[in-house]
Amino acid sequence: EQTAGKQKPYMYTQGQAVLNRSFFPGFDTPSVKCTYSATVKVPEGFTAVMSATSWEKQKDNTFVFKMSQPIPSYLIALAVGDIVSADVGPRSRVWAEPCLIEAAKKEYDGVIEEFLAVGEKLFGPYVWGRYDILFMPPSFPFGGMENPCLTFVTPCLLAGDRSLVDVIIHEISHSWFGNLVTNATWGEFWLNEGFTMYAQRRISTEVYGSAYTCLEAATGRALLRQHMDNTGEDHPLNKLRVVIEPEFSRFLGVNPDDTYNETPYEKGYCFVSYLAHLVGDQSKFDAFLQAYVNRFKFQSITADDALGFFLEYFPELKEKGVDSIPGFEFDRWLNTPGWPPYLPDLSPGEQLMKPADELAELWAADSLNMEAIEAVDITAWRTYQLVYFLDQVLQKSPLPEGNVETLSKMYPKISKAQNAELRLRWCQIILKNNLEAEYSKVKDFLHSQGKQKYTLPLYRAMWGGSESARALAMETFSATAPQLHVNVQNYIKKILGLE
Repeated sequence: EQTAGKQKPYMYTQGQAVLNRSFFPGFDTPSVKCTYSATVKVPEGFTAVMSATSWEKQKDNTFVFKMSQPIPSYLIALAVGDIVSADVGPRSRVWAEPCLIEAAKKEYDGVIEEFLAVGEKLFGPYVWGRYDILFMPPSFPFGGMENPCLTFVTPCLLAGDRSLVDVIIHEISHSWFGNLVTNATWGEFWLNEGFTMYAQRRISTEVYGSAYTCLEAATGRALLRQHMDNTGEDHPLNKLRVVIEPEFSRFLGVNPDDTYNETPYEKGYCFVSYLAHLVGDQSKFDAFLQAYVNRFKFQSITADDALGFFLEYFPELKEKGVDSIPGFEFDRWLNTPGWPPYLPDLSPGEQLMKPADELAELWAADSLNMEAIEAVDITAWRTYQLVYFLDQVLQKSPLPEGNVETLSKMYPKISKAQNAELRLRWCQIILKNNLEAEYSKVKDFLHSQGKQKYTLPLYRAMWGGSESARALAMETFSATAPQLHVNVQNYIKKILGLE
């Protein structure tokens, strides 16, 4: 019941951060890298896939896999299910359950190669041979997991109009940052994610231009702001260098998953952007990133290794003492919690944000100026511009009586969207405005997928809403619980006070 086809069982592993120790004996730390091989025998009618550079099917439904490049243990991944594949490029194919394969092929045909080629131009050769994507069952709780040669992704990316294909740029960027050069400890996770966010936005700028990329980065900054407001800026997890082992006991480890949040991604991105700002020349910084990948490839490193190499590569900056500029000390970046001391300039995004801001203002007015509203053509707006608009509407909600109904009728592109990012925001707006007539959309969305990032905010919104919204939460959870990942079930139980 947790698959799309609902006919056959399905098995997959999720190794990051320290979960592969329950799958095979090994040194389950990112500081150790090794090659691996595996022989996997599966029942008739099933296919096995792994994060490996080569595989072959032998008789008796036995699959043999080899990963010829050294990788950390968390990147070893296996999935077994009723899955089929289709080619979408010279070194890429999509894998999915049979009922999803057509949609996956249509969405990604020809797309991945373009992103890979830009990545290679910027960061150096792609060393992993193939770049395949496995579309997971809808219960998969994450957006994506960058297993080498075979990224695992949520089927929510299949929007039907390619409006979410750029999400895969993040996972592709991990091919250099994370998979090739890896954080030696989970306390310095920002080395994986901060560099990957920077790389993702470099590729996106090359492909889509800086206005769109800055708009996407502004959405990320808003998530960081939200996270820091929720936890308090001086929370110890809002540092780039997190102390994972608790001081009070040598015997009680902490699960690194519990430290997972926006900070390593977005604050990490700001730190890498600050390093680029110190260099002051994009092409020189691009050259540094290539040199960094080349210097540390197939190794696990610490922040001190990375920053030491940066100062060695730019001796003139080392001489100027850029690592200890008051207020911007490298040490402060790593060890002080709170808001990033430097924020990259996102003003190129203004040209896309301003019309969205103005339109949201119009919709929040007591009496709607339909003439002004109709003068704004949103048909050409891409996903993040629409997301930004809906985020503004959500902030201004609840809107005056009747406005949301009118908005819903006026923009079927939004209220009837199949794009998960738009559906999430539309559902949040429905709940914030207590629009009971559209509750069925919230229910449908929660029945269709179980991604944590979409599911938990909606349960929080329902539980914080009216009596009828709380009833909707209870009813939806009891209907969908069996099709959700066990971790997600437990998080929802906490929200609904069912623990």
